[in-house]
Amino acid sequence: VQLQALEGGSVQAGGSLRLLCSVSGRTVGSYAIGWARQVPGKERELVGGVNWSGDTSWYADSVKGRFAISRDNAKNTAYLQMNSLKPEDTAVYYCAARTGTTELSYWYDSWGQGTQVTVSS
Repeated sequence: VQLQALEGGSVQAGGSLRLLCSVSGRTVGSYAIGWARQVPGKERELVGGVNWSGDTSWYADSVKGRFAISRDNAKNTAYLQMNSLKPEDTAVYYCAARTGTTELSYWYDSWGQGTQVTVSS
């Protein structure tokens, strides 16, 4: 399975952005989706994930209440809605999948290319 995070960009603090995760290639059964971010010189940070049906999700404390993950399996697309953005949210954002599961996951076996998000103060 191949993934690509799309539609990053620049926004002022307090603003919103919605990232897309396009999933393509041979998909076998179901998969959980996760989102992560990375700042140069720091470890990649998982920010949240959603199960196959989209009815269960989890979020890191740093984004809880501001970010929301959803998915449209018919379109093989997942979304990361980011509200009330802060300068510290600036990072490259990645989407990921854990294949062969319908459950919520905290680790992933397929990673896509990232997209830059820049939040200015």
